[in-house]
Amino acid sequence: MLSEPSTATVRATLPAVGAAIADIADLFYRKLFDAHPELLRDLFNRGNQASGAQRQALAGSIAAFATQLVEHPDTRPDVMLGRIAHKHASLGITAAQYDVVHTHLFAAIAEVLGDAVTPEVAAAWDEVYWLMANALMAIEERLYAQQGVLAGDVWRDWEVVSRIEETQDVATFRLRPADGSPAPGFHPGQYVSVQSELPDGARQIRQYSLSSAPGSPLRSITVKRVHGGGVPDGEVSGQLHDRVRAGDRLRVSAPYGDLVLKSADAPLLLASAGIGCTPMLSMLEHLANDDHRTPVTVVHGDRSPDDHAMRTDHALLTGKLRDAAAHFWYENPEPGHPANRTGLVDLTGLVVPSGTHAYLCGPLPFMRSVRTQLLAKGVPAADIHYEVFGPDLWLAQD
Repeated sequence: MLSEPSTATVRATLPAVGAAIADIADLFYRKLFDAHPELLRDLFNRGNQASGAQRQALAGSIAAFATQLVEHPDTRPDVMLGRIAHKHASLGITAAQYDVVHTHLFAAIAEVLGDAVTPEVAAAWDEVYWLMANALMAIEERLYAQQGVLAGDVWRDWEVVSRIEETQDVATFRLRPADGSPAPGFHPGQYVSVQSELPDGARQIRQYSLSSAPGSPLRSITVKRVHGGGVPDGEVSGQLHDRVRAGDRLRVSAPYGDLVLKSADAPLLLASAGIGCTPMLSMLEHLANDDHRTPVTVVHGDRSPDDHAMRTDHALLTGKLRDAAAHFWYENPEPGHPANRTGLVDLTGLVVPSGTHAYLCGPLPFMRSVRTQLLAKGVPAADIHYEVFGPDLWLAQD
């Protein structure tokens, strides 16, 4: 909890800080990368920096945390903190890096807000920062301990056993630990980070969901080639598609991610769009292996059947469950590939059983739409869980 003096100061200055937070985030990253260019080269996603997505996510998370402190002082936004901590753990973030961020963030605040940053204002926002940072560090410490690794020591070499071309732009890579050790366990829906050395020497990192169920000695990641559409193409996805074949090695992190089945005994709705199907496939395979008995509704939207990665697996795994149905929507249905629905995902005609827990993964507009429809059908907000590929802009855009 914030101290009483700091609460009053943050409440009074939150509108001004909120209005300037995007400028603060922009200046913060420029200062950070000027002082530590290796962070942009080897840690931060250069594509998200170029598009501004990472700045939006940072601004949104700071504003959301500060607002929570002053408006709901007896609670903590653990869902938001947990999601950030899982991402940090998959990157190998350590406590010392929070000091580096603090230095450049507060230099940016002082420069953007100028004389408005009195000693009282600086002290209050310093308290906000360290409350958030210490909460994240505590969660990350537990996550590292759960994987049996030292803080930040999450990287191992994995060998590519095989590569499967799922669609023109999607490939599955099956991996095993290069040293012959057992593959670490994971929960269906989790992801790993993959570190790839690019032609300019940068070691860029991206997260990819594990697309098969736990239990196998092999792990699968399914990677979609990212076409920029006005911005640069995806660096790591392009590298993996163009250069990585069976026998090659990848640097892969321990598994993390908070989009995991919370209540397997409840009715489930697994909704995805595009490459967001990957964590859902892991969940479906896990449910099929466990002889899951309660109703499962599978929802997926895509441009066309040919664009729907692992479409056959999606349908077959659903068919293995005792009480499940798959509903696929395609914006552009093709002859010979009958679709359940045409157009965007619309849950109007679907029965969603009472007590359903929903899991969403896909582009942000898709998840917002499905969440709104589920709320209208009576699914509590607490029972709707989601995963964002890339910076979490849900908070930034609320």
